Amino acid sequence: MSQVKAWAGQGAHDKLELITLDWGVLDPEQVEVAVEHCGLCHSDLSMLNNDWGISRYPIVPGHEAVGRIVAVGEAVKGLKVGQRVGIGWHAGSCMHCESCRSGQNNLCSTAQPTIVGHTGGFAERIRAHWLWAIPLPEHLDISAAGPLLCGGITVFSPLQLHDVKPTDRVGVVGIGGLGHMGLKFARAWGCEVTAFTSHPSKAAEALAMGAHHVVASNDSSAWQKINGSLDFLLVTVNVPLDWAALIKTLKPNGRLHIVGAVLEPIPVAVFDLLIGQKSVSASPTGSPVALSTMLDFAARHQITPQVEHFPMSRINDAFEHLRAGQARYRIVLDNDFV
Repeated sequence: MSQVKAWAGQGAHDKLELITLDWGVLDPEQVEVAVEHCGLCHSDLSMLNNDWGISRYPIVPGHEAVGRIVAVGEAVKGLKVGQRVGIGWHAGSCMHCESCRSGQNNLCSTAQPTIVGHTGGFAERIRAHWLWAIPLPEHLDISAAGPLLCGGITVFSPLQLHDVKPTDRVGVVGIGGLGHMGLKFARAWGCEVTAFTSHPSKAAEALAMGAHHVVASNDSSAWQKINGSLDFLLVTVNVPLDWAALIKTLKPNGRLHIVGAVLEPIPVAVFDLLIGQKSVSASPTGSPVALSTMLDFAARHQITPQVEHFPMSRINDAFEHLRAGQARYRIVLDNDFV
């Protein structure tokens, strides 16, 4: 199918318009997927607005797409028509660099982001290299699975990457689109989990989603009570914080790990790290193998994001809902193209 309907933004901050694209012939190593559901991530809003300076217009956002394969290229391996898959932040990678050959395809310097110069998932169909079309476990709730493909892997990968143990005490800063999934994964991982939130209204929800403890992030006295108690602190927000105070909550050998796209430089005093041998790190999404592992883990532990559904025809309403900070906690757009 070369003629595809899609929702596109023509410029920064524009409303999305329904357009028709001509894709041409399917690449031999690509699959074409009929989109059933696609998550709306804050990164889609950032890309629509060109907040990171890498957007290309017209842009078709959407990088948390799930659906069934409707066509496969002649060189595709391990996938077949009718199979349900998910496509996240990446739609391709070079397959021959050191990162790709070592299984870290998400770190490929020429990896193809799904929504940068590529048609994303707010469309009838989406294409991707077969390696990045991740088979979905049978027992996963497909209608809510989309956000796992970006937000979910973003908070899951650090648990593997830094060998977080079930005996560790883990903190999650920010109980929003990323953070609420971080709570669920860390709890299922076996950790004692502390949620940091500036919204008292979220305390009960944080406990219900897996937190053992809740700390008011705008109460400095509450922070002091837990100084030196955490092995791993996951920061999921994209705003400046009191980084020195966060580092003080860590045990010796503790790690502050950032997955929120904080645009401002982060000031860190070396002595705050030297004393206690602490670390600060960050990570993006994850490799195809990590995505498969995360999805299997989510299905096994019945972990699903908390989502709100909009028909894709109301895509601009959904963007406004997200822009206003009203999403609790992820938005999924359901395909209603006719």
